[in-house]
Amino acid sequence: MSEIRELLPFLIPLVAIQMGLLGYTLYHILTHNTYKRGSRGLWIAVTVIGMEFIGPILYFLLGKEES
Repeated sequence: MSEIRELLPFLIPLVAIQMGLLGYTLYHILTHNTYKRGSRGLWIAVTVIGMEFIGPILYFLLGKEES
């Protein structure tokens, strides 16, 4: 139990950044109609299933249409 308490100062900001990135990615997916690859449903699934930083980063690298 004390090991978890020692890690909290590191974990709390990491989780906050992860949730912020996930929220921004989902907002972007839901407010845009065109994607470089795939569809809205595909990118929502990739983002939610790959919720650790990988899903949102994949979307911004591979799916986001340049405006």
